Amino acid sequence: MKVAVVGAGIVGSAIAHALLDDGHEVLIIDKEGPAFGPSRGNAGWIAHTDILPIASPKILRQVPKFLLDPLGPLTIRPAYLPKLLPWLTRFVLAARPQAYERSIRGLVALQQLALPAWLARADKAGLTRHIHRHGGLYAFTDAAAFAEARLIAARQAEFGIRVDMIGPDELYQLEPALKHRFVGAAFHPDAAHISDPLQLTLALFEAALARGAVFEKAEVANISTGERPALIGPDGWQRVVDRAVIAAGAWSKPLAAALGDRVPLDTERGYNVSFPGVTGLTSRPVGFEGHGFVMTPLESGLRIGGAVEFGGLEASPNHARTRLLYDKATGFVEGLPAFEIGNLWMGFRPSLPDSLPVIGPANRNRNVLYAFGHGHYGMTQSTATADIVAALVAGRAPAIDIAPFSPRRF
Repeated sequence: MKVAVVGAGIVGSAIAHALLDDGHEVLIIDKEGPAFGPSRGNAGWIAHTDILPIASPKILRQVPKFLLDPLGPLTIRPAYLPKLLPWLTRFVLAARPQAYERSIRGLVALQQLALPAWLARADKAGLTRHIHRHGGLYAFTDAAAFAEARLIAARQAEFGIRVDMIGPDELYQLEPALKHRFVGAAFHPDAAHISDPLQLTLALFEAALARGAVFEKAEVANISTGERPALIGPDGWQRVVDRAVIAAGAWSKPLAAALGDRVPLDTERGYNVSFPGVTGLTSRPVGFEGHGFVMTPLESGLRIGGAVEFGGLEASPNHARTRLLYDKATGFVEGLPAFEIGNLWMGFRPSLPDSLPVIGPANRNRNVLYAFGHGHYGMTQSTATADIVAALVAGRAPAIDIAPFSPRRF
């Protein structure tokens, strides 16, 4: 069977491998090339220990405070607000207690597949050196927030996620570069991070080509509703296949709309600064709870990033936000290099209001499958999503119930 995968990021590249495992002929199509989007510059965490959707009763209480700060952890560009209102409405609905619990169940099901799927794929593709299993830390400066984290840890334990709540002394033994400002941390000993998002995505993509996948640099503007999907370019270019998978991240929405699915996909613009060659400052990823940023020791160098900005796909970056992340980090970490030597980046996280991706068949053509909208968890969930997609293409039952990820859940 000939299957086209639209999107050459981490999700699309992982899907290509899962389809090749089943003996399919795979065509990868991307208008830019591999790892062009957030796969290139994300934080590099395999964050399978995260179980809480962003939309929650707690976050709704905090949103007004966040929005008053134009450089805060969450901001909306004023000109973009009218376009974002439908997404925000869905976000509020997803934060209601019953909807929030549904999202947790869906998120947990996918997260529980994530690390085993990554370890299996890395082993098959000869990429195990890219996976580092040194655990992950969420460090707290606020005692009340740390106490609340104990309740979250208990909830995580219900799902088999190991969390060690540690005090400041143990935290500083794990990460001596942290300044003595913390009341404690949640340590996830089973967490993992990767060597570098760009390196890993390119390695996975190249490994798919080595196995027989074919890449074509082209833009897909439409997909036909015929039994054999025709992928159609803006200039009339076409490729007819047996199955198609839409894994184009933040650029997937128009294709879904053409196939009859009004998916409320938007983009969270994330910022980071990376310091090439700066290694050894920390041993594992550290999230700074309540401060809106994370720090990851990549093989290529130290990366500091975070924040959420809604401003669409066209507006230019506002790297005053990146500078603020760095300035915050200097208050918590000793030995950071000067901001001016860092490489700045902004990327587009494909975001859905309930923090769950869209995985499943299109409304007008069951031979087209969706695999997009992973938000902050594209790297984490990519290989698990790939296994689900391969099962759907082959007519097998996926490992989990995919109803929570239906494009028609909205």
